[in-house]
Amino acid sequence: MSCTVLVAGSANLDFVVRAAHVPAPGETVLGREFRTFPGGKGANQAVACARAGGADTRMLLALGNDDFARPIEASLLAAGVQLHTIRDAQLPTGTAFVCLSDDAENAITVAPGANLALRPCHLPALDGVQWLLLQMETPLDTVLAYARAARAAGVKVALNAAPAQALPDALLAQLDMLIVNEGELAVVAGDPPDLATGLARLDVPCVIVTLGARGCLAREAGRTLLQPAFSIAPVDTTAAGDTFCGTLVAALARGQALQQALLAASAASALACTRLGAQSSIPDTAEVAVLLADATRVPGADAHAALAAWCAL
Repeated sequence: MSCTVLVAGSANLDFVVRAAHVPAPGETVLGREFRTFPGGKGANQAVACARAGGADTRMLLALGNDDFARPIEASLLAAGVQLHTIRDAQLPTGTAFVCLSDDAENAITVAPGANLALRPCHLPALDGVQWLLLQMETPLDTVLAYARAARAAGVKVALNAAPAQALPDALLAQLDMLIVNEGELAVVAGDPPDLATGLARLDVPCVIVTLGARGCLAREAGRTLLQPAFSIAPVDTTAAGDTFCGTLVAALARGQALQQALLAASAASALACTRLGAQSSIPDTAEVAVLLADATRVPGADAHAALAAWCAL
C-alpha cells in the first residue's frame, strides 16, 4: 500500500514578537524578544507529517523570489519534505505577523503574498499519493480543483478548514476528512447550537473537531471518538493545530486506526505547545513515542469521562 502524503498549501515566514499581552484595538504594547520562524499552515503541516515518520511527505507551495523564501525551504528540506515549488516573480513570499503573549495566546495577521499564486494547473502528478492534505490559506477555487483531482485519482482528501470561512457543498462533497476547531465549526456548519448539531450538519465521512486544552472529538461512520488532551504548561500555541493535522494524516497513511491516530496527533500537538515558533516547535516521532510511553501522562479513563460529559454527545 502506498504511504505518501501530498500537502498542498501555504508557506509563510513568521515575524514573532513576545509581549505581556496581545494588544487591544488602538492599544500599543511594548514588546520584548523578536524572532523569525518558518511557518504557514501548509508548510507546518508538511513538517509535522514528515517528522511523524513512516510516510513520505511531499509539498506543493508557492514562494516569492526573495530572501524570505530561503529559511522556509531550508526548514522543509531539513524535515525531509520533497518540494514542488512554484516561484512567483511578482508576489513576495507570504508573511505572518505574530504577537505572542506571556500566557501563550497569540494574535496573527497573514499577508498571503505568493500563496495566492497557487493555481489548479500547478498540482503535480498524484501517482503513489495516498492522502492529499489541504488548508484554506490558498485560493478557494484552487483548493476545490485539487480536491476534485484527488478524488478522481482515488486519493483520500483531508481539509483543515482554517482560516475559517463558509465552504461550498461542492468542496465538502470531495472530502474524506474535515478537521476544524470550535470556531471553524461554527462558521462551516452555520453557527450550530452545540457540537452534536454541528457534526450532524456536515456531510463528510469523517469530521474532527479540536477543542484546545480539552482535547478533540471525531465523528466517523456513525460513531463518535473522543481523545482528551495531554496536560502541559503551554509556552506558544502557534502551529499546535497544524502539528495535529500533519501527525494525524501521517498516522492514517501508515495504516493506523483513527483512535490511534488521534492519540498520536494529540501528543505531538501538546509537545509543540511547550516550545517557541511554528515549525521549530514540531516534535519528531521519537519524542512523541517517549510521551506516549509515559503512562502517567497519557490521559486515562477519568479524562475521557470528563471530556464526554463536557461534549454532552
